[in-house]
Amino acid sequence: MFENYKVYETTLAGRPLRLETGKMAGLANAAVFANYGETSVLCTVTASAKPREGVDFFPLSVDYEEKMYSVGRFPGSFQRREGKAADKAILASRCIDRPIRPLFPKDMRNDCSVVATVMSVDPDCSPEITAAIGVSCAIAISDIPWDGPISSVDVGLVDGEIIINPTLEQREKTELKLTVSSTADLVAMIEAGGNEIPEDQMFDCIMAGHEANKEVVKFINSIVAEIGKPKFEFESNDPDPAILDEIEAFCVKDVEAALDTDDKNVRDERLLPIYDAVHEKYDELFPEQEGKIDEIMYLIQKHVVRRWLKDEKKRVDGRGIDEIRPLNAQVDLLPRVHGSGMFTRGQTQVLSIATLAPLSDAQKLDGLDEEKEKRYIHHYNFPSYSVGETKPSRGPGRREIGHGALAERALVPVIPSVDDFPYAIRVVSEVLSSNGSTSQGSICGSTLALMAAGVPIKAPVAGISCGLITGDEGVYGDFMTMVDIQGLEDFYGDMDFKVAGTHKGITAIQMDLKVHGLTPEIIKEAFEKTRKARLYILDEIMLGCIPEVRPELSKYAPKMLSTKIDPEKIGDVIGKQGKVIQKICAECNCKVDVNDEGQVFVSALDLDDAQRAIFMVETIANDPEVGAIYKGVVTRLMSFGAFVEIAPGKEGLVHISRLDVKRTEKVEDVVTVGDEVIVKVLEIDDQGRVNLSRRDALIEVEGAVPENDISEEAAPRRNNNFRRGGRR
Repeated sequence: MFENYKVYETTLAGRPLRLETGKMAGLANAAVFANYGETSVLCTVTASAKPREGVDFFPLSVDYEEKMYSVGRFPGSFQRREGKAADKAILASRCIDRPIRPLFPKDMRNDCSVVATVMSVDPDCSPEITAAIGVSCAIAISDIPWDGPISSVDVGLVDGEIIINPTLEQREKTELKLTVSSTADLVAMIEAGGNEIPEDQMFDCIMAGHEANKEVVKFINSIVAEIGKPKFEFESNDPDPAILDEIEAFCVKDVEAALDTDDKNVRDERLLPIYDAVHEKYDELFPEQEGKIDEIMYLIQKHVVRRWLKDEKKRVDGRGIDEIRPLNAQVDLLPRVHGSGMFTRGQTQVLSIATLAPLSDAQKLDGLDEEKEKRYIHHYNFPSYSVGETKPSRGPGRREIGHGALAERALVPVIPSVDDFPYAIRVVSEVLSSNGSTSQGSICGSTLALMAAGVPIKAPVAGISCGLITGDEGVYGDFMTMVDIQGLEDFYGDMDFKVAGTHKGITAIQMDLKVHGLTPEIIKEAFEKTRKARLYILDEIMLGCIPEVRPELSKYAPKMLSTKIDPEKIGDVIGKQGKVIQKICAECNCKVDVNDEGQVFVSALDLDDAQRAIFMVETIANDPEVGAIYKGVVTRLMSFGAFVEIAPGKEGLVHISRLDVKRTEKVEDVVTVGDEVIVKVLEIDDQGRVNLSRRDALIEVEGAVPENDISEEAAPRRNNNFRRGGRR
């Protein structure tokens, strides 16, 4: 039945890689069932027969779909089925999209859909890497025009050793999470998060990933040679070269004058009448090209900007090639939040706000990997007003999720441990104005907000981007790089190489390309330029604004305390149906979280409330200390004394003889149910019953003078009809 069924096998990082074709998804342009270890991903690619009308871009969609059956679990949603893609799935889609997109013809307008469906997951074999390799093979053997293939690998760093595609055990120890995608000879994509990795070590790791990719590309090329389909012809959507030349000659001087400013608003205002003049002159002359006029204007601006940069070393805003735009850093702009910081770079401005919360507010994750919770969260918002547009807000898209993840990854290595800082932390970056590098601005703003909030980060982090312009010979010919690219340089350039880090090293990288890939020389140059710029931003701007982490938290931030109890006492602290812990929370106006290891976390706006809750927990979990003074509540009255609860579920008896500093005839004469009293622990008997004294506490704490003596005959009597101490 499956006459065209083929299986191709090799090894990658010591594990079997198997690519199957000809059995599944036979109506797609191509399909590959990719298997790495026991990870299985179905990768399909489909293209429309005709181009889409009215678009000036290549309409490619890439979807990485996680199926919970792949790890033997139900989805966590109410409907128990997969719904909206999780952030991790979106990030995986982006990591597949970025290296494959530049390899498609820029003038093709046929819709192209790439879908990678994760069907089985081996924890030691990344489904994201499996998907990237499977997608590359599927496009390569299809009839869709494409200048691939590519390969992707993960790179780890364990005890100084570079590891290709680290296993689950190795991922738990690695100092680096790096994904490298490559063509046969160029590095096509870099995505990294690292624990302050020096530039030279990061470069070595990238090159190690690149070498591993070369072998997989060779493997895919052998498959293409055997079963690859001829690529279909398509109608080019490029404007007519003669018309492009005529319009460029007509308006290029005006375009140059319009672009020659550091103000985006001024630039846009200058360009509007030029667009109007071009349309007025050429819409009727070239009616068949009317829809291409705006695309031609885009190309003219692109030619101008690239010529300035490449040939004249001139930037649109007049800066030097390695000069950073004017910078400004501020903190404490919002009085009631836990911490705020605003970072401004030219016309790019980001306001970041830090919020602290109990650990129970950490984000719960429902994904395919081992990570089930996220304590540090970064969210990035990009409203339309930031670029002077009027689009309604529709929630975060893939771009916002990607930029938020990059900033989060940049800060995670410096976030203090739970033991040092028992808080969940959320930072929201609001882009107020955008003219390039907002993601890096959000990294700087987040650092400022965390420091202002009093979060004891290990080191401040800054982010900066590097751009690239290549000539006619591409990356192998003359090229030039420039630091701190603004919007036009990103839009018309060939690269956005984003690097974040501390004084010590790199914490995050994200590389976006419009060319097929980078040579090692370009990567080295980008590292050196971003390192110098990063250190300048840290030393001269950010630390000049806030030299060190605030020693105290905001008065509006919850105060967090923690203690460790015997895990066998967790039930006592929680109580039947949670009554004990609920009572602690109500009485102390706090929130209490207990984990399975016996770690107790208490959060409250008032430090005294948190300390009182910790005291209660420790009193419940441990026997009261003989001789210690407690504040308790009278719970029951008996003829022989009063029961006082010194902590929820933990009570003792105050004998009538020890209720006051004078002789007491009736218990009711001194206390009533609900009274708050101070008591001293006299003894704990062999049955765990607690004997208390209000008399001794008054003498010791308030300096009361006793008016009578307590004889031996008046010593506390034990009545076995009543249970004292422990939980009720």
